[in-house]
Amino acid sequence: MSERTLTGVERIAAAFAQRSRRAALMPYLMGGFPTLEQSQRIGAAYVSAGADLIELGVPYSDPLADGPVIHAAGTRALAGGATVSGVLEIAQALSESVPVVLMCYANMVLAPGAPEFARRLAGTGACGLIVPDLPVGEQPDVLRECDAHGLALVPLVAPTTTPERLAMIGEQARGFLYTVSVVGTTGEREALADRFTEIVSRARASTAVPVALGFGIGTPEQARMAADAGADGVIVGTRLVRAAGEAPDDPAAAAGSVLEDLAAGLEG
Repeated sequence: MSERTLTGVERIAAAFAQRSRRAALMPYLMGGFPTLEQSQRIGAAYVSAGADLIELGVPYSDPLADGPVIHAAGTRALAGGATVSGVLEIAQALSESVPVVLMCYANMVLAPGAPEFARRLAGTGACGLIVPDLPVGEQPDVLRECDAHGLALVPLVAPTTTPERLAMIGEQARGFLYTVSVVGTTGEREALADRFTEIVSRARASTAVPVALGFGIGTPEQARMAADAGADGVIVGTRLVRAAGEAPDDPAAAAGSVLEDLAAGLEG
């Protein structure tokens, strides 16, 4: 079966299964930051630097999960005219090279209706959807429409998720289980790896899909520690967004260089 005929769920599964490193590497990209064109270039740089998947964020005025760096990037993207449609165009451009999982908020999905949103997202070639403010089980139509279009509706779990709820979320997870390493919002942290093994093991026991660890991972050493803890995937966001923001002359090159270092940390 050629990759073009695979569903989004199947492409995600293949990305985890065929990874060449200790864990799949999933960088976060803020759509529209610094501009729509530049963010697409950053995404292309991610692919060249070895991204196995890309988490593509849609900027939102009142995010719940984003820390200050990503929130500021989203604010700038919105001020520059970024829209859902514009970010979906980025998804379409990047999805030819790598599985793209869109991260957005519930009202973006529910305003046009789950059937229309899932249809549009699948039409870009994107593979999945993360909606951090959409509790598992509360909007069954979103899961139903994602399933109908071959999209993975990826849930999040946190260290504070109760065992009962973790079991329910793990059973319904599609694509992978986005496992949050810390309590709080996204952002770089200096010391958190001591709990990686416990957090990953707890998540893995609840699900049959790969476990990807995110929030707070920003160095090659932390990425390797996540892989050593048993994570199937490592998600890095703030460090890459910060690199792009600190290099106005060539944000794609800067972010790509950081990702190369992260990829090297997962080798061997």
